[in-house]
Amino acid sequence: MSMSPRVTESSVRTRTMASLQRSLGRTQTAQDQISSGKQLHRPSDSPTGTVTALQLRGEVRANQKYSANADDALGRLGTVQDTLQSATGLVAKVRELTLAATSAGGGSTPQANAARAAEIEQIKGTLIQYANTKYLDRPVFGGATPDSAAYDPSGGYAGESNGEVLRSIGPNAKVRVDVRGPEVFGAETITDSNGNQVDNPAQLFKVLDSLTTAMRDGDAGAITAGLENLDKASQILNSTLSDVGARYNRVTQMKQSAEDRLMSVTSQLSDIEDVDLPKAIMELQLQQTSYQAALAATAKVIQPSLIDFLR
Repeated sequence: MSMSPRVTESSVRTRTMASLQRSLGRTQTAQDQISSGKQLHRPSDSPTGTVTALQLRGEVRANQKYSANADDALGRLGTVQDTLQSATGLVAKVRELTLAATSAGGGSTPQANAARAAEIEQIKGTLIQYANTKYLDRPVFGGATPDSAAYDPSGGYAGESNGEVLRSIGPNAKVRVDVRGPEVFGAETITDSNGNQVDNPAQLFKVLDSLTTAMRDGDAGAITAGLENLDKASQILNSTLSDVGARYNRVTQMKQSAEDRLMSVTSQLSDIEDVDLPKAIMELQLQQTSYQAALAATAKVIQPSLIDFLR
């Protein structure tokens, strides 16, 4: 003969209260999700989701950093590119003046050449200003120099000859965002066939000085030689401009890639962390209804006894 377990008023009350507490807890959870907009508040809510969310947050920070670095790189390279384009136009103007000085007509008179020499001097001053162009108060053609100028007033290079300014724009992807002055305007010295360091006649500022002197002296041979050196300097300038443009395009592509990845990762993170608001509202209403029903049922099941009144 089996015996039924004895159910006491106290055990019914204990179980009922525990059930009500669980129901109230679910209601509070739904309320918290709606208030915060997040479905993860502590690791115990979803251990796997928490680990994934942490990994995605790390990737979000990395891509935000890549995007910020790309913005800085575009600013620097854009400044260099604009400056080189302006410098190219001035060098083309010098070439026109030099060609006019070598002409056999009346345009190559001493007075006309003196005027051309004066104009070339002014152009040299403008080019030195271009050579000292700054981005965020640092000369873009000075390499890693901490100084405020890459070139002195006479056209002598005062920046760093070694070191590069790099920016990380993607996973294992770095791009150089500076151009040292000698790479643009030519090195001041070169190595001759005997291994000796000699002055570089094709250094842009020296070319301008030699053209100015030759025009004032009326030295046709020196003007012709200066024109050849000017073409060499112009070729270096154009080659550097092409290289900077290629770097600019690469940074633009990497920035777009970082932003696309950031959007994708942010969407994945939202799927894991963010609450589905309509669903959460329905869940809250359901839990509130369930809790009210449980309270009503409990009031009918647990009636006050004489002992309750005597306490």
